[in-house]
Amino acid sequence: MLVRGTAKGYAQEIVIGPYLLHADEPVASGGTAIGPSPYDFVLAALGACTSVTVGMYARRKNWPFEGIVVRLRHSKVYADDCSSCDTKEGILDQIDRELELVGPLSDEQRTKLLEIAEKCPVHRTLKSGINIRSQLA
Repeated sequence: MLVRGTAKGYAQEIVIGPYLLHADEPVASGGTAIGPSPYDFVLAALGACTSVTVGMYARRKNWPFEGIVVRLRHSKVYADDCSSCDTKEGILDQIDRELELVGPLSDEQRTKLLEIAEKCPVHRTLKSGINIRSQLA
């Protein structure tokens, strides 16, 4: 993967194999909005991984699963307002994820698919803490 930007603004060109994508900041933040924001890409990765993981599990079980819609929202919250957070100081990132499961699934199947969503690889990566190593080329 390669990401390129210029000194002219926030717009970025993203090359992932044969795919060309663009990222930018909203106009209100000084960008030109030619593409999603970097946080939008994080949410997209989590949503896609969630959808793939849940669908794979339901198909493997031969459950009456017809599809999934994953809605995501990123926000900043005060740590002391977050009852489920370990950290109690400062401002934290919060992702709200809502799964709409389509098909005549039982309540038990729906509960299990919600549990499976917690196990998607991108979810695990985001929850684990990430070691990012940077160097100059």
